[in-house]
Amino acid sequence: MADTNVAPGLEGVAATHSSISHIDGAAGLLSYRGYAIDDLVAHSSFEEVALLLLDGALPDDADLKAFDEGLRSHRQVKYNVREIMKFMPVTGHPMDMLHCAVASLGMFYPQQELSDAERENTPHLDAMAMRIIARMPTIVAMWEQMRFGNDPIVPRTDLNHAANFLYMISGKEPNPALAKILDTCLILHAEHTINASTFAVLVTGSTLTNPYHVIGSAIGTLAGPLHGGANQKVVEMLEEIGSVAKVGAYLDAKMANKEKIWGFGHRVYKTRDPRAAILKEMMEKLASNGHLRHSQLFEIAIEVEKQATDRLGPKGIHANVDFYSGVLYHEMGIKADLFTPIFAMARSAGWLAHWREQLADNRIFRPTQVYNGASPRAYVALDKRNQAQA
Repeated sequence: MADTNVAPGLEGVAATHSSISHIDGAAGLLSYRGYAIDDLVAHSSFEEVALLLLDGALPDDADLKAFDEGLRSHRQVKYNVREIMKFMPVTGHPMDMLHCAVASLGMFYPQQELSDAERENTPHLDAMAMRIIARMPTIVAMWEQMRFGNDPIVPRTDLNHAANFLYMISGKEPNPALAKILDTCLILHAEHTINASTFAVLVTGSTLTNPYHVIGSAIGTLAGPLHGGANQKVVEMLEEIGSVAKVGAYLDAKMANKEKIWGFGHRVYKTRDPRAAILKEMMEKLASNGHLRHSQLFEIAIEVEKQATDRLGPKGIHANVDFYSGVLYHEMGIKADLFTPIFAMARSAGWLAHWREQLADNRIFRPTQVYNGASPRAYVALDKRNQAQA
């Protein structure tokens, strides 16, 4: 029988106070620092949203310019990091590479321990956060070239955060419409309250370790298919279905076997995920304007969303952001195993905002447990254990 003092998965347990983001699961609303996600997508940029998350207020022109220039000037990484990446197996998942490479940054940009004064120094923490946010896309894009035997493409300082990443993974000047799509996706993925990876940030950050270890722990947590890896699983599911005609039978079989339909349902939202609604509208607009490939996978996705909503919508289960972001990235020509690293690039802003918030009023996490193991018992010597088993 389950113990009433234990909440599996800590569901419904408040572990901290936060002023960074808020979800109204019943109404399907998400806001960053009080600003509705719809307004931020319509009027802001990832750079501005990242600084909003870090500092708590929309920046003025001078502060935003300084932050943006900082991101652009810190995109390069030490050649030693590239050398480490050379020895990684090219068949490895990019999330495994990212976990290793980001953790290694702490050796080349050392910050062993944060003093009391440094934890209260907002500009110092801002600078540390900015450098991590700037370098994560570079590392992901470097790997995209290196795993196919190419030298990494040098980042450009004349492109914004999203456009530079697209340039580095392709070597081509990005289509402004596609750069805007990626910028929107980065905003939508930048923050989402205390999910699994953000909780990993709080726990790791509470030990006062350096921010590279903190972000490394978050990347490792995000890599799981029940968290950030779901968007890749969506594309794999669509490929498995294979055609629009097979959607109904596939969904019926999954539901009959009580198996998960990737990209549907959310622990917090009891109605439609607001991020999914934004991405779906964007997909439809871009497809009609000819900016997306409109592949067979896209057609399958539309049918899956329609039929799955018919079956699951009355139960409060709807398509989430992973469903649409996976399809959208696929239509942009981005490889499926890069979806979660892109998620990590975006979420680094929210992770670092929570890291800073944790440091401001730090107490190390040390939860307790309910023991359900053996009662006290006497130790039995090895020879007597052997005799008893003979």
